[in-house]
Amino acid sequence: MTGVGIFATIIIGILAGWIASRTLGRSHGLIINLIVGLIGSWIGAILVSTFNLDPQPGFISSLVVSTVGAIVLLFLLGLFRGR
Repeated sequence: MTGVGIFATIIIGILAGWIASRTLGRSHGLIINLIVGLIGSWIGAILVSTFNLDPQPGFISSLVVSTVGAIVLLFLLGLFRGR
């Protein structure tokens, strides 16, 4: 997440995890949403570099990339857990 500080990173992680859990119909707590969002940001960054995309630095683009990565993470975890 380029262009944001540590506080914004935490907020983005919580929001991305929350959006991903609501999108996939799950219900998690604040800490789990934060963890899912932060891991999702890594997955999103890998996807962005794989597809040679160049998002603008900042809060909104970091939130979008993190949310997409968090959705992918929860989807893959759902496949392994049988949901």
